[in-house]
Amino acid sequence: MFDKLVKEMEFNRFGWIAIILSVVGCLGGLTVGMGALQSTFALIVILIPTMLTLSFLLSVAPMKWIATSTIVTVGIDLLFFGYYLAA
Repeated sequence: MFDKLVKEMEFNRFGWIAIILSVVGCLGGLTVGMGALQSTFALIVILIPTMLTLSFLLSVAPMKWIATSTIVTVGIDLLFFGYYLAA
C-alpha cells in the first residue's frame, strides 16, 4: 500500500511537494508557537525532523524518503501540539 502511494506521489511530485510544504511548514510553526519556545528539548525535537523534511523537498530527494520523513514529522508535531493544547 505504501509503495503504491509512493508511485502515485512520484507521478504527481510537484503537487505533493506543495501539499507537504504547506502542511509540514504550518504545523511545525503552530507547534513551536503553542509552547515549544519555552523548552529547548521540545524545540529541537520539533525542528530537526521539520527541517529534514523541508531539506528533502529542496534537494529533490526520492519520494520514498520525503513520504517517510513527512509521516514522522507530522506525527511528532501532532503529538506535541496535542500536549500543548492539553497543558
